[in-house]
Amino acid sequence: MTYSTVSWKALMVTAALTLPGLAFAAEPAMTQGGLLVDHKGLALYTFDKDADGKSVCKDQCATNWPPLKAESTDKSTGDWTVITRDDQTSQWAYKGKPVYTYKDDKKAGDKSGDGKGGVWHVIKP
Repeated sequence: MTYSTVSWKALMVTAALTLPGLAFAAEPAMTQGGLLVDHKGLALYTFDKDADGKSVCKDQCATNWPPLKAESTDKSTGDWTVITRDDQTSQWAYKGKPVYTYKDDKKAGDKSGDGKGGVWHVIKP
């Protein structure tokens, strides 16, 4: 095998291992038991008082209902968009609605926030 053949093969292997991570970023959630959950299996919620693309859940509300955080490098994909909160942090939105977890949900499958105050709802895709 010549040096150029070995180099070419090494380049192809490196590209094959790198491209899937770049081209196919994971969505911020998955469906489990008919609900959207984060990657820990915790239920995801929307808040009726939010406007499309705008969270009004701040301060104590955001402590009780942590926003589903997006990284500055995350990009919108499919039904998922990245929105900017008033504190300039990024949050995921599903079909335009900001997405949250609930502080009292402790383990996968918990959905104790569903229906709270008549304004919090688990997301059913």
